[in-house]
Amino acid sequence: MTTLYLDCAMGAAGDMLAGALLELLPDPDAAVRAFNGFGIPGVAFARTRVEKCGLAATHLSVTVRGHEEHEHAHDHEHHDHDHDHAHHEHHAHHAHRRLADVLAIVDALALTDAVKAHVRVVYQELAAAESRAHGCAVGEIHFHEVGAADAIADIAAVCWLMDRLRPDEVVASPVHVGFGTVRCAHGELPVPAPATSFLLEGVPTYADGTIRGELCTPTGAALLKHFVQRFAPQPLLRTTAIGAGAGRKDFPRANVVRALFGESCAGAAADDETMVELTFTVDDMTGEELAFAHERLVAAGARDVVFAPVLMKKGRPGQLVIVLAAPAEEDAVVAAIFRHTSTLGLRETRCRRHVLARAIETVTLADGTVCRRKVATGAGVRRAKWEADDVAAVARKDNLSLGEAKTKIEEGANT
Repeated sequence: MTTLYLDCAMGAAGDMLAGALLELLPDPDAAVRAFNGFGIPGVAFARTRVEKCGLAATHLSVTVRGHEEHEHAHDHEHHDHDHDHAHHEHHAHHAHRRLADVLAIVDALALTDAVKAHVRVVYQELAAAESRAHGCAVGEIHFHEVGAADAIADIAAVCWLMDRLRPDEVVASPVHVGFGTVRCAHGELPVPAPATSFLLEGVPTYADGTIRGELCTPTGAALLKHFVQRFAPQPLLRTTAIGAGAGRKDFPRANVVRALFGESCAGAAADDETMVELTFTVDDMTGEELAFAHERLVAAGARDVVFAPVLMKKGRPGQLVIVLAAPAEEDAVVAAIFRHTSTLGLRETRCRRHVLARAIETVTLADGTVCRRKVATGAGVRRAKWEADDVAAVARKDNLSLGEAKTKIEEGANT
């Protein structure tokens, strides 16, 4: 099983992700020529080799009508702000586009239907986060013409590269978001920016207090949320290619996203996979509190969280909570347990976990909808299951039951 691992210790931006993925290809310059054939109005791509704290990396620059713009796709008429990975200007003199206009541009690009579908979904997620951040409907958001072209370019490049690489699994580290504030046309916003925070809901993030500035941009967050199946420390991997994508700003630490591509060792080493099992009981938490605790433990890195009803002292009904975590994630998970539950103590057991090798397959339906299928193999068995969120999305879109939506996806997968 091929695995792509993204090291986001310095956050992520569209140009950084594209630069890192470019370095995984045998001929990056040919890929840039393909980018320039996408047909994005007024856009030109260029690849340059740079050095960040002594580390050689690739920077993918995007110029719009001869001027390099950076990550303005989320800007609309009420919200003009820069990112620390980029140079920032106010673009009120440029025309504006609505989401429908942007998606029309995407539909006209010289891309396969599968890549277009990924670009559309990422841009729609970006727009949805901006609408939440600013309290307006998605259709009311106005994207700056130049910023929209710049974001389309970054998103299209990353989606094209992901389609070319086609890893069976995409894993990313927890995302460093930085701290401080970011300048906007009407003042300053906290880091991470509101849209970035919404996009990273459910994703493990952190700010270690060492880097002041905005490390993860909305476009970078949208791409990570779309393509990454899980966020965790680097898995066992026999690397065949390594890439580094540079941001424009310089920090005391190398401002790059690193990409590692190779064969997963999980299947071969499953018998040796050591895990930590943390158990405790509670009898004074409500259902709502337990549900919230479950969410936060998973966000802290727990691989699994299970509740089981038990009878405690004095005949009180309670819950036995069993949490599974990798050793590298133990400290963060333990801290989350004490913060989000009422327990005064917990028990730790080291154990070995036997797992099947897992992968994600994608199927593009006739209408361009991309559906994911989770596949598990090993020990002489193969199991496949459609991603529940994708089945539900098809059911809502076409006003179908879940069973009917699953049948439609199955039929689409077999055509």
